[in-house]
Amino acid sequence: MIGATLLVDSVGGIIVETEAYDTGDPASHCHPGETPRNRAMFGPPGHAYVYRSYGVHWCLNFVCREADHGAGVLIRALQPTHGLAVMRERRGLLNEGADDRLLCAGPGRVGQALGITQQHYGLPLTAPPFAVLAAPVGIDVLQGTRIGISKAVALPWRFGLAGSPYLSRRFK
Repeated sequence: MIGATLLVDSVGGIIVETEAYDTGDPASHCHPGETPRNRAMFGPPGHAYVYRSYGVHWCLNFVCREADHGAGVLIRALQPTHGLAVMRERRGLLNEGADDRLLCAGPGRVGQALGITQQHYGLPLTAPPFAVLAAPVGIDVLQGTRIGISKAVALPWRFGLAGSPYLSRRFK
């Protein structure tokens, strides 16, 4: 998934950072079992799980395991490549000196820049408005512990594109 290009209505970029979550993981939304809120995480794979973080930000996850398992990958950061003017407008970064690294550095920023809302919940990632294009072969991927959580913090389930200046936070 790292290095793949994610587009939502032709706006997006290269996925440079993700975090994995699984049913057995106490930090995962699906850990308590299936609920109306997390139903999309229980499959089928290849669909969007969208949730509101802190009542403010829409965050996007790719459902990635077989139906009924409960797992997903949070899109933490993108290198913006398509629709930058639209992303800047959505993020309120209209001044010319704005740093494009801030457009999609963090899951809330990704959601805002891509225009993610509850309407994307459960939609297939293989059909419009989504497009996911394969990553190039042979990219260098970093692995480390997840950030911004208080449970299962030692799990090395955060992944990033080596050398990318678009990560939400450096890897240790």
